[in-house]
Parts: sequence; C-alpha cells; structure tokens
Amino acid sequence: MLVQVLVATAAATAASATPATQQCAPVTEAQVAALFDRWNASLATNDPAKVVANYTSDAVLLPTVSNKPRFTQDERRAYFVDFLKNKPQGKITERRIQLGCNKAVDAGLYTFTMGATGAVVPARYTYTYENRNGEWLISSHHSSAMPEKN
Repeated sequence: MLVQVLVATAAATAASATPATQQCAPVTEAQVAALFDRWNASLATNDPAKVVANYTSDAVLLPTVSNKPRFTQDERRAYFVDFLKNKPQGKITERRIQLGCNKAVDAGLYTFTMGATGAVVPARYTYTYENRNGEWLISSHHSSAMPEKN
C-alpha cells in the first residue's frame, strides 16, 4: 500500500512539473516592425517613463551612447532622461525580422537624428521582443554606433 501511495505521489508530482503546451501569440513581420515605430514614437514624447514602458521589467539595454548596461527599469529610465535631451528620432535603413513562438527579433541598421543638435548617428541594432500577458515588449535591446567611418 505504501509503495502504491509513493508511486502515485511521484507520478502526480511529475505531471505537475511538466509544462503545459505553450500557446504562441500570432505575430507578423509588419507587427514587429510597428513595435519599433511605437518605441520611436515614445522617444518623441520626451518622457522617459513612456520609453521605459516598452521594456520588460527584466530587459537588458545596451545603449548607443553609454558604456553602462542597463538591467533595471530605473537604470533604463536614467539613461533615457539623458538620451532624450538630444531629441532623438530613429529611422530604420536596413532590417531583418525573425519570428518565433512569443518571441521576435528585429535587427539591422538605423540612423538617429538628434533634433537638439542636428547630429546624425548611424548605428546597428537588435531588439528582441517577448509576448508577455498578451503584450509585446522589448526583452533586450542592443544599439551601437557603426564602427567604420565611410
């Protein structure tokens, strides 16, 4: 009897540890491209909180004009407080989008025009998006100035 109880308990524990079938949120390349547009529009608000709202709480930001990785919403907010002073607006010049189950990657080249100074900064980027609770958010964002001068 004791053996049967232990076997039944082990089977129930194993069943509860098995992940349920994951549901994949449908997404298209156009919808992923629109996520950059949403992020870029949030820059135009000049409100760091609106920009940070595009990121998951545990996102990684490796920003264009800072050597410091940003791992928390407070760190990302602090970065955007300074970055937004430049009045940046990005424009994608080349991209590749890859779709997955509740994840998407948008990587390529973009150019930032700094409205405060007129400076133009060509850079490369990678945005990784995750669908969390029905909302597509940035889970990692890497941006770096182009290394070669043309």
